[in-house]
Amino acid sequence: MKITRGRIMERLFTEIVHIMQHDYAGWKDKQGWDNPDYYLGNLRDLENQGRLNKAQFTELVKEYLLDFKDQHIHFASKGINEEIRKDRGFRVRRFEDQLYVTTVFQENRVSKGMAFTSIGGYTIPELKEKHSRLLNENHPERENWNLIFSLYDFGEIETEIGEKQRFSFETYAKEGYVATYSVQQLDKAILLTMTDFMNPDAIVKMIKENQSLLENADAWIIDVRVNYGGSDGSYFPFLPFIMPEEGVDLAAGDEQMHFNCTLANAERELAMIVKQRAETEDDNAQQFLSVFKREWTKNKGKGFVEFNFEDIMPETVIKGTTQPKSIVVLTDNSCGSAGESFVETCKKSRKVHVMGRPTMGLNDYANLVCKEWEEGFELLYPTSRLSRVDANEGMTGVGIPPHTHIPWTSEHVRIDVDLDKALKYLSSKT
Repeated sequence: MKITRGRIMERLFTEIVHIMQHDYAGWKDKQGWDNPDYYLGNLRDLENQGRLNKAQFTELVKEYLLDFKDQHIHFASKGINEEIRKDRGFRVRRFEDQLYVTTVFQENRVSKGMAFTSIGGYTIPELKEKHSRLLNENHPERENWNLIFSLYDFGEIETEIGEKQRFSFETYAKEGYVATYSVQQLDKAILLTMTDFMNPDAIVKMIKENQSLLENADAWIIDVRVNYGGSDGSYFPFLPFIMPEEGVDLAAGDEQMHFNCTLANAERELAMIVKQRAETEDDNAQQFLSVFKREWTKNKGKGFVEFNFEDIMPETVIKGTTQPKSIVVLTDNSCGSAGESFVETCKKSRKVHVMGRPTMGLNDYANLVCKEWEEGFELLYPTSRLSRVDANEGMTGVGIPPHTHIPWTSEHVRIDVDLDKALKYLSSKT
């Protein structure tokens, strides 16, 4: 008997539901949030209409996963290039009732500072209401409008001199991501920019190549406004610089992280660790991965367990160096996952002042694993859960707040407001 495409995708969807209701770290907290029967009915309708394909299935699963309200969950099909179909070649950010162009990739008809006043005939406030489920944020600074643009063919744009015109959208292949790990000498500070913590070898190399500069600078500015996460172990080499001489106990407080050690999660995580160890040379990162391997192996099948990380940090009190004397960390809502862990760790040091906007707020549920299917689909989901959720003090939708909030305005399109304020703050300290 021939197995139909619909049967195959029904089976895949059922497996996804099982993962989200058993293996996902937030399954206990979010019981009853999802409605799999509704989406299974939609899937069968698409099959009966002859419209079920990989692209439709991918969109249906993404819609289902929105119920969990967790931006750490990702589903994709490797058989279709969704980014080509969706990317408009630029990025925007909302200020008041307009969407300002902040970054331009391939779309040369727009430039930074232009602003969309409507999309598809709807004003921006109307779109905010219409697509509240997709935006799912409580502040304009936190909204991601990329998906909204993919749903419409035209908009109205206003130039910097106030001229308005109809704008028909084109689609582009999304440019490949290239990580940035850089050190730059400014007049009154060293500027470090890190767009992720995924490559410990590259970060260690950056530190070694700039060792003298970093050790002798009075002031640092660390820019993680865009940081796509990675491994917490990747930023450990910075801790002696960041912490004060007397030290800080990073284990202070009663915060706990529990890993959902189901059999499936352990198998997926251990497979990822093997791959990561083969791609990493740094000794500290290798030790970090070794401890993770031991804990996942030891606790396989035990459910939620707190891991023992004493081998990684036998002393939780981290003592620092005299230099730099002052550090500003710049944050924004494009800083997520390990980037947020870095910000939260930095806030424990009296030498650090965090400025900008709150981070993305992903780490209530973190430490992703990947389930892949031979049909070309993959699901990434969190396996760990922070105990702060029990006290209703989670960061979802809130992020890690800065010491000094700098509201995002249209002025940010023209100048780097955050960097200017950071330099002024450091000048006042000296």
